[in-house]
Amino acid sequence: MPFFLPSTAGALLFGQGQAPATPQQLILQVLPFLLVGVAAWTLLYKPERERLKRQQDLLSALKKNDRVLTSAGIYGTVANVDRDSGRVTLKVDDAANVKIQVALSSIASVLDGSTESAASSG
Repeated sequence: MPFFLPSTAGALLFGQGQAPATPQQLILQVLPFLLVGVAAWTLLYKPERERLKRQQDLLSALKKNDRVLTSAGIYGTVANVDRDSGRVTLKVDDAANVKIQVALSSIASVLDGSTESAASSG
């Protein structure tokens, strides 16, 4: 059973009866797709890759006695870093000697002196 299309639809779908596209026309047809790809890479992929790089640098520089904030909102001082198992032991209360273990990847930030004093006074 042959499949018939009206002559205009067939010409549009299969390029029948049209002159071949020039290189300039091909570039103008492909250019919007390239621009969308570059914009998506610039706005989505690149910032996320930079954020992951900063987080990896933060975790690789983590050491004993650093004041940290976890992604769960827990403030503590690093007592031990076990990079093989991906765990960090945090001392959360010096008076009662309370320690907890958290995943290394859950460390959100390392606090400096100004951040630490603002967090403890708030």
